[in-house]
Amino acid sequence: MYAFSVYDCCNNRLFLFHILAGFCRRKKNVGINACRDCHEKQSDTFTKYSKKADSFLEIKKMEKSLTYEEYTECFECHTTGYGKPGGFISESQTPDLKNPGCKVCPGPGSVHVETEDPDDIITEITMDHCVVCHDKGRIDEFNFTPLVYSGAH
Repeated sequence: MYAFSVYDCCNNRLFLFHILAGFCRRKKNVGINACRDCHEKQSDTFTKYSKKADSFLEIKKMEKSLTYEEYTECFECHTTGYGKPGGFISESQTPDLKNPGCKVCPGPGSVHVETEDPDDIITEITMDHCVVCHDKGRIDEFNFTPLVYSGAH
């Protein structure tokens, strides 16, 4: 096993990458359009039926009544990968990530998009994935619960 440090220009942090067999791929977030080529039916179902498919519009409606900090705090659950490498930055810079997409719950899908190997992505969604956004505080405050079998699930 090899290890070395590299400068990550995406978020200006120093990361230590462990390289197995001299090869490393960093997973990045991808939008629903990257999934659509191979998963057209699931993408269409997700877009049509999942409330989160266009939930960025909900926070956009409230933007003027929120402070900048409150508004950007919403990005954690209402966008794909905000604050993470290859994640949502802004509507103009990363428009394909402005809504929570197919892989927002189980994580980045860039390696799977590249290889098309099902082993390169989490395919079994559990409540542990949901509680990242759908925790007790948010459920009580916003009166919603995660629907594991909604949208394209």
